[in-house]
Amino acid sequence: MNTHLSVLTLSAIIIASIGLAPAFGLDDSIVVATDKTSYQDGDTILVTGEVRDILGSPVSLIMKAPNGNLVTVAQIDVNSEKKFSTELTAGGALMKSDGTYTIEVTYGSQTRTAETTFTFGGSTAESSKGTTVAVSGTDYNLSYKITGGNLVSITPNVDAHSLTIALSNTEDGSLVITLPRSLIDAKTGEQDSTFFVTIDGEEANFEETVSDTDRTLTIQFSAGAEEIEIIGTTVIPEFGAIAVMILAVSIISIIAVSAKSRLSIMPKY
Repeated sequence: MNTHLSVLTLSAIIIASIGLAPAFGLDDSIVVATDKTSYQDGDTILVTGEVRDILGSPVSLIMKAPNGNLVTVAQIDVNSEKKFSTELTAGGALMKSDGTYTIEVTYGSQTRTAETTFTFGGSTAESSKGTTVAVSGTDYNLSYKITGGNLVSITPNVDAHSLTIALSNTEDGSLVITLPRSLIDAKTGEQDSTFFVTIDGEEANFEETVSDTDRTLTIQFSAGAEEIEIIGTTVIPEFGAIAVMILAVSIISIIAVSAKSRLSIMPKY
């Protein structure tokens, strides 16, 4: 009987202990949440959270896009009530795609980590820059549109049948560029073939639309990319408009000089 009573007493103590346990379990040293589950472009994202113990250091926050790319990084102070909060703005250069975004917070070490998610409807702001750029050493000006960086220059390489595009950027982006067939083309016989594109020496994928006069490429690049090379089968006619004019002037000059020389050595009667 006493044994039965002891078991009941021990069970009651265990149950009471569980009921008095703190709100934070072993894996809940930090919690985080957003004020809404869905946001639109330009909305304010209020991020709030709480820690179990004050460690005297800030909370590290990172936000990731649906494809896993880093969107933002922040350091948030913890107040005396063990709480923290910050505000982020939905949208921007690194937050354009719609989908589910993840906010992850870490406090002190990787064992104190929590995360939450929200959906984003996609950016409607025009974040691309469109203009024209001169191709070095030619009379061509190409139309292009770029996001996430700047196009610095375009230089042709006749021997390699390519165009080298210099970039300046600190974030992921894309380049849409229209290439006149008279400047650069890729053909096998009379049929169009595929350009070969590299980014910093590594082969890159791209999308293309074609017309009778132009070929337009859309090329995605990563943060820090410095050079895109587009390789075809021909680049710049051997005798472009300027070269033809120079050649014509040279030929006329040679003919004039030769004629004058012949006249000067002909005997006079």
